[in-house]
Amino acid sequence: MPTLSQKGINLKKTYNIKKKNFSRTSRLDKNPQLKGVVTRLTIMTPKKPNSALRNIAKVKLYKNNRRLIGRVPGIGYLPNKYNRVLVEGGRANDLPTVRYTLIRGVFDFASLYSKKKRRSVYGTPRPEGYTKHVRRCFRSITYV
Repeated sequence: MPTLSQKGINLKKTYNIKKKNFSRTSRLDKNPQLKGVVTRLTIMTPKKPNSALRNIAKVKLYKNNRRLIGRVPGIGYLPNKYNRVLVEGGRANDLPTVRYTLIRGVFDFASLYSKKKRRSVYGTPRPEGYTKHVRRCFRSITYV
């Protein structure tokens, strides 16, 4: 028996079927970040070519009571059970089923103080005496 595509029937024209919107971060309900509470902390190993122990946290969201698995970025301090955390979309490439990331430096999840580069990812504050980079074309201009 031939399929609909082999028959040459265009479903969109014939039955007016709308394509459903696909979201990679469906648990967040189109929000950029959501607050949740950590229910469990575990360790996971990555897919085939990589080898490591990655920290992940199971989080229950406040807004819609959904549960999700998020990765814990950075080295060192982990959120404890029942800590409040902020969750954003962003998958861990080598961890299957992990499609969310916890944000450091917000609520009960402490930031990393040892970081010098990529500070915004780990919630690290700007160091003392740090001057912002000035582009070369603006260096000769002095601001009053």
